[in-house]
Amino acid sequence: MLCVGFLEDDPESGQTGLIEKEDLPLGEPPMQPQRFCSNIFASLRPATLSALLLLAAMQWPCRLVAAPVPVRFLEGLTHGFLVLRTLNGVLIASGDLSQSTRSGEVESRMLLHFKDGSLFEEKVVFTQQRVFTLKSYRLMQRGPAFTDDTVISLERATGKYHVKTKAHKNGKEEVQEGTLDLPLDVYNGGMVLTVAKNLPKGASETVHTVAFTPTPRLIQLELAPAGEQRVLVGELAKTATAYVFKPKLGVMLKIFATLLGRTPPDSHAWIVASETPAFVRFEGPLSITGSVWRLEPTVPRWSD
Repeated sequence: MLCVGFLEDDPESGQTGLIEKEDLPLGEPPMQPQRFCSNIFASLRPATLSALLLLAAMQWPCRLVAAPVPVRFLEGLTHGFLVLRTLNGVLIASGDLSQSTRSGEVESRMLLHFKDGSLFEEKVVFTQQRVFTLKSYRLMQRGPAFTDDTVISLERATGKYHVKTKAHKNGKEEVQEGTLDLPLDVYNGGMVLTVAKNLPKGASETVHTVAFTPTPRLIQLELAPAGEQRVLVGELAKTATAYVFKPKLGVMLKIFATLLGRTPPDSHAWIVASETPAFVRFEGPLSITGSVWRLEPTVPRWSD
């Protein structure tokens, strides 16, 4: 059930209030966000605006019926190499992607070493018995390539999360801990690419992800195909399917995120689909509030 918040005027009291509706009537014209937002804030006092923003934050995760993504291709032992570039093609980091299996679980680890000394590490543990299920998520980033030094952990079994940040600007440290009610289709980090590789040709899927801003927010993420593109492997031509990973925010949540300057951008991925699908490019932030970069697999080259 989609929870949508609206501001409406009460004809009896003349006051503006927040109400919730479960469904949008079919055939209604789409809302105009700019005019809608402008009219609201022009007529509200600061105290009222603060209350509305608080309400929006409180309703941030709006739960839907969730179904995990079925497994079509099993993940296993893997060790590959990665390069990270700006969208202009400037090399900024190099690293590894490795996977191992133990006791029915897959651990995927991505490690990137930046030219400026920064470091990014992500670990995702998941199972793949008929469906993909996230078990744990870890992220560590530090150095000048990032706004803050950050350490994140999330456990499915308990729902517990731990977030520790240290701002580069003033050295302020913050720690957040708590629990989340995680639906079955929560996928974070590189696991989103794994899920996309398992979608049938032409199929879209909407899942959930935990966006650490750094406060954790449970949001929807739409994975949708966006055409095909010819790529070259050496001189051999291949066809890659382009995907758009689009965060889906409700009306009030989008306003709240925009005011904070934390609206998550779309990400893009390219996957060569064959008997065994392969990831060939990703463009987007490594974390929800990070810069948009380009991540690609690479091969070793001889130094002589």
